[in-house]
Amino acid sequence: MGMVVAVDGPAGSGKGTITKLVAEELNLIYIDTGALYRCITLYMIRNKIDLEDTNKIQKMLKSINIEFKKEENSDKVYLNGEEVSTKIREKEVNEFIPHVSNIVVIRENITNLSRKMADGKDVIMEGRDIGTNVFPNAKIKIYLDATPEERAKRRLKQNEEKGIKISYEDILENIKIRDNNDKTRKIAPLKQAEDAIYIDSTNMTIEEVTEKIVKIIKEK
Repeated sequence: MGMVVAVDGPAGSGKGTITKLVAEELNLIYIDTGALYRCITLYMIRNKIDLEDTNKIQKMLKSINIEFKKEENSDKVYLNGEEVSTKIREKEVNEFIPHVSNIVVIRENITNLSRKMADGKDVIMEGRDIGTNVFPNAKIKIYLDATPEERAKRRLKQNEEKGIKISYEDILENIKIRDNNDKTRKIAPLKQAEDAIYIDSTNMTIEEVTEKIVKIIKEK
């Protein structure tokens, strides 16, 4: 039986960056559940699938193929054979994903897929409900947080590095909307698990947060 490290937190809290670094240092398999939702969102946008069209959504979930690959020291995401690592981070996806992530059948599908991906492996998985819903019995749970303003600054920098043009104001507004949607949705809302370790990274460097989480895992 493998070990699961669950890392939860709001949009832009640094979960992806930190989780990757921890995975590399401790030789854990990194699983980004957010990318799964983003791929489904991109597919629905491209194929004009209505949010309330249950039949089309179920057909999509049966046929869609999402893969994570390591290429030239970079993590790539593939949707039905197409590399979409940058496309799933663009503005249209950012604006639509809160609605997609609220669809029960999609959440259930991704929860089951996440569990299968982690079965029997030592993994570190990040998302919104990993420690509360996907793996409530995870041995180690981290809740990573930061102020909305700091998270918007970080996301702006990430986007600029990837050539994605979205203003700071738009990013901050999107983050606040996403926070509200994530925390108030009826199905698996974003919240800190009772046994999760809370880390406020607002005034911490990437290295400091990584070091702290690595220390927590080693001690556990």
